[in-house]
Amino acid sequence: MQASTDATVRNKLLELVGSMLKESATPGALHPDTRLADAGLTSMEMVNLMLGVEAAFDLTLPQSEITPENFTSVETIERMVLRRLQMQAA
Repeated sequence: MQASTDATVRNKLLELVGSMLKESATPGALHPDTRLADAGLTSMEMVNLMLGVEAAFDLTLPQSEITPENFTSVETIERMVLRRLQMQAA
């Protein structure tokens, strides 16, 4: 069950970030470890990404989770989302 949840979270995040990058970024494959800033995501798009993550996973991220470290790549966002989902389920 956990592996499928992880894959679902990752796929949703890749889709979300990919759709944001279509407009502004240089073309290229988006990988889970791609640095989002290097991929062309602006600071305003990062804010939109944070809001998109909250909406996509029905989460409210506490201020303490809204850090550059948590929004470095799809992988870092995925870890944060999985942590938050686990906390919600507990």
